[in-house]
Amino acid sequence: MKNFTYYRPTTLEAAVALLDSRWGTSELLAGGTDLLDLQKEYVAQPDKVVSLNFVNDPIFTRIDVPQILPGTKAQVSIGAGVKLAEIAEHAELKKLFPALTDAAATIGGPQIRNMGTLGGNLCQRNRCWYFRDEFVQCLLKGGRKCYATDGENRYHAIFTRGHPCVIVNPSTLAPALIALGASAETVGPTGKRTLELSKFFQAPSKPDQREHVLVPNEIVVRVLIPVEGLRNASYEVRHKHSWDWPLVQAAVAFRLSGGKATDVRIILGHVAPTPHIATEAQKLVEGQTITPELAAKAGEAATAGAAPLSQNGYKVQLVKVAVKRALLLASGAQPDWLL
Repeated sequence: MKNFTYYRPTTLEAAVALLDSRWGTSELLAGGTDLLDLQKEYVAQPDKVVSLNFVNDPIFTRIDVPQILPGTKAQVSIGAGVKLAEIAEHAELKKLFPALTDAAATIGGPQIRNMGTLGGNLCQRNRCWYFRDEFVQCLLKGGRKCYATDGENRYHAIFTRGHPCVIVNPSTLAPALIALGASAETVGPTGKRTLELSKFFQAPSKPDQREHVLVPNEIVVRVLIPVEGLRNASYEVRHKHSWDWPLVQAAVAFRLSGGKATDVRIILGHVAPTPHIATEAQKLVEGQTITPELAAKAGEAATAGAAPLSQNGYKVQLVKVAVKRALLLASGAQPDWLL
């Protein structure tokens, strides 16, 4: 890999000051499970690598679950530097947000989960093999063409309308966090700001864009999740159960009152350049009792607008299955597919 200067700041403010105002010349290092691969492949060639592993701010490094009293509003804080394994194993998070802990528990293998962080999972680069090939000048590296559109695209997007680049967003935590109504707190050269996670991601199409809307010298500090008493679940379909990214993911959340689901949220992962909100499925489920029949219809509705590429039409069926099973899991139904 290209030689670089390595920095170890102990505060977020110092880390921000070390970052450049344009992409590519400086990079943040957390777990390193994505950045080091990109450097070895000469896709990322920074002059400076700024490690966040020595930042000692508790807001950045801890999970804070406040005491939740009836009739009061509360929110959980998860630092961006928290390891994925800690999220997956946290007992209080499991009770409140099984969609999040289940998603965290399936990322990579134990080694990845004990190195990778929440912030890294949200901000990682896409996994398109054309983007990660140092010899291919795709749209995201200054080229004129998305090679996956007419090439090897079996793992790419099926919701592609209006997107010249057909990557899928690689974050497995994002769909669950969006379904739960989470927001990200960031710090940059102009101070702090808070972004809804549903507005955090974008579909990049050129080198000066990333899979998120942060500026180059901005850092995710933590994620805030409101405690709203939502039933929630995440279901993934994978080619294999270890060391793999999901082919399709569905994260759902809703209130259950009098047997009826309200405030329904259905978010699809790994099927579009950004986490995809299944609007038609949400409308179908709103105000209804969740039954296997309704869940199956919701799965059908979740495919509205899908435009598969030449090799990934199979994902349409996987969306139907993932949505149906996520809804049934969140409703408390017995997962008969495991019997």
